[in-house]
Amino acid sequence: MEMEQLIQLINTVSNSGLTEFKYEENGIRIDMKKEHRAIRVHEIPDVPAVITAADLPKGKEGNHIKSPLVGTFYAAPSEGGEPFVRVGDTVTKGQTLAIVEAMKLMNEIESEFDGVITEILVENGQAVEYGQPLFCIR
Repeated sequence: MEMEQLIQLINTVSNSGLTEFKYEENGIRIDMKKEHRAIRVHEIPDVPAVITAADLPKGKEGNHIKSPLVGTFYAAPSEGGEPFVRVGDTVTKGQTLAIVEAMKLMNEIESEFDGVITEILVENGQAVEYGQPLFCIR
């Protein structure tokens, strides 16, 4: 593997939602692992733009809808379509909030609570992990 390809690979993995990457070719092995994942938070006054998962608000701050599986997060039912929900929308228990694609299967993510979407914690098309918070509802 050429140095330029290696640098491109490192940048691609670093900028993705992956937390771990392994590659082996012709006796050369590359293992990359992120120790801390950052989650971008939108439209919350007085909160830093990037926080770690451990710093997410809990309890009285709201209820979190978490990903039930590893996959790719989609905010809308189709490419270019309107998102299922936006920050500020009122939702009811059982309402579809997003889709997580895993192994070519589209899994609807439903609200477990009645309330208002106060935060969308992931970007459309982002890879998500099992148990990763996706939405905050108050």
